[in-house]
Amino acid sequence: MSTVFLSMYKITDQLKKIGFSINLIGDIIKRNNYKNQFNTHDYFCILILENDFDLSVSGVRHRIKGGNSIYIGPQKEVEIFDACEKDIYVIAFSAAFYDKTSKDSIFLNSQVFFNSYSDIFVSPNFGSNTYNQFILIERLMKFQLKKESLYISAAHNTIEGLILDAYLNIENDESERDEGIDYISHANQFRVLLQRDFRTEKKVSHYADKLNISVRRLNDCTDLAYGKSAKQIIIEKVKSECEKAIKLSNFTMSEIAYELGFNDEGNFSNFVKKHIGKNPSEIRELTY
Repeated sequence: MSTVFLSMYKITDQLKKIGFSINLIGDIIKRNNYKNQFNTHDYFCILILENDFDLSVSGVRHRIKGGNSIYIGPQKEVEIFDACEKDIYVIAFSAAFYDKTSKDSIFLNSQVFFNSYSDIFVSPNFGSNTYNQFILIERLMKFQLKKESLYISAAHNTIEGLILDAYLNIENDESERDEGIDYISHANQFRVLLQRDFRTEKKVSHYADKLNISVRRLNDCTDLAYGKSAKQIIIEKVKSECEKAIKLSNFTMSEIAYELGFNDEGNFSNFVKKHIGKNPSEIRELTY
């Protein structure tokens, strides 16, 4: 639930100033008073790791092997486990920092950050180990001591190199097509907004207004990108969150209904019955 993730990472001055930062994950946790729960907010994150560790993204726990990079998009709830003393770097950046060309936009709106199968994309680092990636980080740290303009250019190139490494592990990637990039971009921005607003806003018109496009255009965008209408995606998101809350939380049904933005427990129960096929109490009974 939203109350679980109230502890947010206090963004560094550098991230505020230029839209980019690189930190050891242990340092981030220490700055966060040793609390290990974060939200990516409007930032894209790339984790480069030498050691094995566990993290949970949107309530799903993942065991990640050392020698991989992890790509996480905006508006994700993240929990880090047993990582304080490990060599794990976090690169965080805003869309405004990276998105300078149409090719940059294609990268940001590809399945590297918007994987339809998982909230994260895991990519083996280029080469047999993490040596090349840590040389890249060391190089970037040296640029940080130079002029800010040089550091910004080096940071952009570092991000591009890491995303290109991830592309080596994408099969049949259709995001390389320039045609329809605006549609794909709108569809992915809709998903980011939905992750943020689904509790309070369940109408397609809200998201279309936020994107400054018509409801019809938004449906065309989601149909092209995901083969589904915007309404279907909203329903699937709310359905998933309902089921997760019923199974994993100890809240009463009334409390869950309130947390997920339903007017009352009756509306919540009707939604669950219609879209999952069982009453909330039946789903909870099957969990135990």
